[in-house]
Amino acid sequence: MKKLLAALLAVLVLSTCARALDVAAPSALLMEKETGTVLFSKDEHAKLEPASVTKVMTILLTMEAIDAGQLSYDTVITASAHACSMGGSQIWLKENEQMTVSDMLKAVCVVSANDCAVALAEQIAGSEEAFVERMNARAKELGMNDTTFQNATGLPAAGHVTSAHDIAIMSRELVENHPDVRQYTTIWMDTLRDGQSSLVNTNKLIRFYEGATGLKTGSTDAAGYCLSATAERDGMELIAVIMKDATSAQRFEDAKALLSYGFSTYTLKNVAPETPLAPVPVTLGTQATVQPVLGEGTALLLEKARAGDLTQTVTLAESVTAPVALGDQLGTLTVTSGEETVAEIPILAGEEVPRVTYGQMLLRLLKMAFLSD
Repeated sequence: MKKLLAALLAVLVLSTCARALDVAAPSALLMEKETGTVLFSKDEHAKLEPASVTKVMTILLTMEAIDAGQLSYDTVITASAHACSMGGSQIWLKENEQMTVSDMLKAVCVVSANDCAVALAEQIAGSEEAFVERMNARAKELGMNDTTFQNATGLPAAGHVTSAHDIAIMSRELVENHPDVRQYTTIWMDTLRDGQSSLVNTNKLIRFYEGATGLKTGSTDAAGYCLSATAERDGMELIAVIMKDATSAQRFEDAKALLSYGFSTYTLKNVAPETPLAPVPVTLGTQATVQPVLGEGTALLLEKARAGDLTQTVTLAESVTAPVALGDQLGTLTVTSGEETVAEIPILAGEEVPRVTYGQMLLRLLKMAFLSD
């Protein structure tokens, strides 16, 4: 009887998880930001129109231009006739109207303003066409192999496609390396033009989902309802991508289902040695020891059920022979849960130790001889 009850419980748990991940969207993906681990996927490489989720790349290139010193948030942009001619979502820029980069970014992030997206593109690259070339080059650099951009906005254009997988990649690049974008993507309501223009975020999760941090909505008749949704809880940020949903409400429900699954099932643990790493002796070095440090990969994404039962084992070389280069592996920190190894993190040389020269060796021997006398 106990075995039967256990079997029934297992089936119930599995079916509950399946329902939690039963999204209506034909294409979707859930990714953890820090590690880039994909937690759920459904036809994630399908090449589909992304509508205004395209603007994640437009925003990314703008933030990169700011970091490079090409722009500042206070840079004033003069709207061109081309930028003002955009249809769809916009703040109705007038030709030659001037607005700061900060206000244009706000308009793009909050209300998906096509006119501001093109104005930013022209400011950065000289023309929208040149900017699109940069978009596609950056997509290639990031490994977005399902993507071809035709414009900076996501307005319908033949051949303008991407995938849930690729949207997650560019979304991760944006939120991981440009966290300042949150000052715009977390706005629920705001104004422009000294209060004359009201803004309400198209991303309803910002108002109605705990921990929501962004990121971008999109919809056209052909693309359906799309979304790249980011949220953070307990130090872990997730990215949920929804493509081609049937209704606006459904895309938010699908995103919430994915995010809630991720937060309820996984946790992010940052591993550090339980005791300080002891220096490793160096033979024939210009100094007697080298200080080991923990390498990359210290953030572990774990199922919550396993995260509370972690043990560590440190293996270090008894000694090393010079020369020792910065980053040479000196050992391993092994993390286990029960009998399962969940991570092997390299322990590296935190400094360089050159090999002694013959002259230095002779000087050492002379000093030892005089000291012994």
